[in-house]
Amino acid sequence: MTTSPVYRDFTFGVTRAVLHEAGGNHYLRCEQALEPYLERMSDRLVHWAQQRPDATLFAQRDPALGGQWRHLSFAQALDGARRIGQALLDRGLSIERPLVILGPNSLDHALLALGAMYAGVAFCAVSPAYSLVSKDYDKLRHVMQTLTPGLVFAPKASQYGPSIDAVLPPEVELVLAELDGSSAGSRRITPWSELLATPATAAVDAAMRATGPETVVKFLFTSGSTKLPKAVINTQRMICSNQQQMVQSSPSLCDEPMVLVDWLPWNHTAGGNSDFFMALYHGGSLYIDEGKPTADLIGQTLRNLREVAPTWYFNVPVGYEAIARAMDTDAQLRRNFFSRLRQQLYAGAALSQPIQDALYAHAEREYGERVVMTAGLGMTESSPFALFVTNPHSLAGHVGLPTPGLELKLAPMGDKVEIRYRGPNITPGYWRNPEATAEAFDEEGFFCTGDAVAWIDPSNIHLGLKFDGRIAEDFKLATGTFVSVGPLRARIIAAGAPYVQDAVITGLNLHEVGALLMPTPDLRKLAALPATRPWAEMVAHPAVKAWLQQLLDGLAQQSTGSANRLARALIITEPPSLDLGEVTDKGSINQRAVLKHRAALVEALHDGSAEHIATPRPGARGQAASP
Repeated sequence: MTTSPVYRDFTFGVTRAVLHEAGGNHYLRCEQALEPYLERMSDRLVHWAQQRPDATLFAQRDPALGGQWRHLSFAQALDGARRIGQALLDRGLSIERPLVILGPNSLDHALLALGAMYAGVAFCAVSPAYSLVSKDYDKLRHVMQTLTPGLVFAPKASQYGPSIDAVLPPEVELVLAELDGSSAGSRRITPWSELLATPATAAVDAAMRATGPETVVKFLFTSGSTKLPKAVINTQRMICSNQQQMVQSSPSLCDEPMVLVDWLPWNHTAGGNSDFFMALYHGGSLYIDEGKPTADLIGQTLRNLREVAPTWYFNVPVGYEAIARAMDTDAQLRRNFFSRLRQQLYAGAALSQPIQDALYAHAEREYGERVVMTAGLGMTESSPFALFVTNPHSLAGHVGLPTPGLELKLAPMGDKVEIRYRGPNITPGYWRNPEATAEAFDEEGFFCTGDAVAWIDPSNIHLGLKFDGRIAEDFKLATGTFVSVGPLRARIIAAGAPYVQDAVITGLNLHEVGALLMPTPDLRKLAALPATRPWAEMVAHPAVKAWLQQLLDGLAQQSTGSANRLARALIITEPPSLDLGEVTDKGSINQRAVLKHRAALVEALHDGSAEHIATPRPGARGQAASP
């Protein structure tokens, strides 16, 4: 006899939906109405500076303190925001001449963002990879040309000088956190300390009070995987309504002072909108995690999680995989991570069931109960929170119901159903790009996401929806058989755990489905090879080849026809490229960009000329054949 698992107390706020049909489309909303929300997020900074002046808002490890945490309190944050806001007003910055922030998450970055928001000056955090990883600086140049900034901030010229010299007009003022003596072109350079020392006046407080729901807070650029990135307009209404929507979908957020340990970059909507403003909205504390879910940096994340116990935690699946593996032998990590955690949330890709089960087992081992693992669906254009699961028993791919105030349009698109959004958290469009804005909305004003969904259970709409892939990624085989990429990709990642980080599905206009598999560092352990050995050597190892064969045989046994039968696969040995748009700095893989730039490899996979191709053995057949 099996017993139901015990979950730590957690409340799901949205559990029921309302559906109606009109004109061949279905329209879905939750039963709850959206409650009143703030007019401006700056009011929360003022509020908490009065109510919890000495409490930590942001914290970051400081080498000057021996790696200990340096804290920025709410009172310090308000004081710094007023000073910086005044400095930006003195320079005439505006939506037409915004602030651009280069560099990673930091206390300086946080103060700049708060200061710009307080003064009603639009700002934009730009991916550090556009400056530090890119070789041609094309995306950074496009950002600068689109925004025409009045001031640019960078940590130091020795890191960012080459990219700044390449793309920034000499008349644009540059603020440097560190004056390290390196060149940054013949331009005006202002020390960060000078900006922070600006005396605040009544003018900056008046500017704050003049902001409201329509005020543009920031621009967030899309990944630009198939075209140049677009600048998504983010208003006060979007950000404020989205925080209220999150509270109503997940009321447990309000049960105690929030603590986040977070690495997600602030140039992305998950880190820069959801997490950044969640800490501010709730009077919580965000500890800046300078680690990442990579072999080189995951150690920093684990160190932070051993030391700081989060109440709410977000990561991408590969990050959770690394944490779950470390917990196998790290009791301190298990105890501290789960000690006061109320909710785990993932996005960006499907979290494999074995990893989710491992996290549940680790929590049960230490505390006798599970911590709920939740998921949802959203995007940069939705602030980002849009859909959220309705119960603790959701499976990989489930995205649930719309948050209060957001209406969904379920529009048939051939064999798929596209999900479209309309609500206060949806962007009004793309900055200085009216053509893209017009293309993004349908005739009823719904934002066209390009995401496909299906019912979890058509007989019970209250369970909500599940993700069904990206419409633009799906394709047909030469036989006319339609291949749904999203579900197949998720199945490969789940079956390949913990060795497959992602899979790019191939086979457009061909006779069979194939895949380019992107490995995790764990695959090296399978081959018993050190990290210094090249990936090509690892792929050729007998243990890896045997595992890949077993993976394809197992997937073939589960297939029902040519549309979901993986007929051939290989492990790539060249990592995805940021410059080519194959990967974002958050680690998300873009199928179309990889297929475009690795066309020769795809051809070699399907004509059999590539090395180390695996195909299912003859006995590994699915249940049925497709025409």
